[in-house]
Amino acid sequence: MGNIAILCSGGDVSGMNPAIKHFVEYAKAKGLSPFLVYDGFEGLIDNKIVPASYKDVSGIINRGGTKIGSARSERFHEARYRQQAKDNLEALQIDKLVVLGGDGSFRGMAKFYEEHGIAFAGVPSTIDNDIVGTDYCLGVDTALNIIRVSLDAIRDTASSFKRAFVVETMGRDCGYLALVSGLTSGAELTLIPEIAYDLCGYKEKFKKELLEGRRYFLAVVSEGIKQSSQEIATWFEEEIGVESRVSVLGHIQRGGNPTSRDRLMAYRFVHFAIDGLLSGENDKICCFSDSQLNYKSIADVAHKEHHIEPALMELVESTTLHC
Repeated sequence: MGNIAILCSGGDVSGMNPAIKHFVEYAKAKGLSPFLVYDGFEGLIDNKIVPASYKDVSGIINRGGTKIGSARSERFHEARYRQQAKDNLEALQIDKLVVLGGDGSFRGMAKFYEEHGIAFAGVPSTIDNDIVGTDYCLGVDTALNIIRVSLDAIRDTASSFKRAFVVETMGRDCGYLALVSGLTSGAELTLIPEIAYDLCGYKEKFKKELLEGRRYFLAVVSEGIKQSSQEIATWFEEEIGVESRVSVLGHIQRGGNPTSRDRLMAYRFVHFAIDGLLSGENDKICCFSDSQLNYKSIADVAHKEHHIEPALMELVESTTLHC
């Protein structure tokens, strides 16, 4: 029935390896010959495209990251390199691609499809959970659980001292990770880019809590807020009068064993992607919204502003204080 390939583009997430595993198994079950593209679009250009067997994906379901590597490719923006990628695929008679990545990767593939007719199905894969049109991106659940474990451990230490701990999560301009992590860790302060705040609104409240016996504070802040984590820590020391520490979780959030949910969603996304390609959905993003999978065009996903679910926003907004 033809040849099909899979690649990862942009930042890695836990869940990519389960997706790659199911891609090989399900492609074979559907009579397709699966190929692995190493190092994303760079691999398409440099012809790092190899046939895949069950042996290639054995034992990877529990591993974070991606066995086939990922990359961000400046060269793919140029027509001559896209032509080179097309020639490499054509030589192997590959006319279908599954792409694990973000909206930038999907825009690149849309251009590739427009020029050369290589059908693709995009699987949203980013811990930032900031792709329009889908409520869930691959890797998010694992990242949230990594943050949860970190926050619980920090709270153990925090409870032993009269200190404030400021924990910074990733997310670029999207505060989803910080919002959910702040709520589920019981943080005393949660700050995200989407909600305006004024720290002076917390001053009286926190000082009162100290007088009533509070020994520590846990603050969860997104990397995209207007102030740095160190500035928040300094505020705790100068305005609230408690010693402070900063923990920037950084890339630890992108790794780790994929959770059961990310493994299951990887299977569902890839299953849906391959079925779509076989039924003629040639340039679609596989999205998860309203508790079900659906196909959306790149026009419905790219170049649009992402908004966190209103119900989640209300939970944080209701506790955000202003002067």
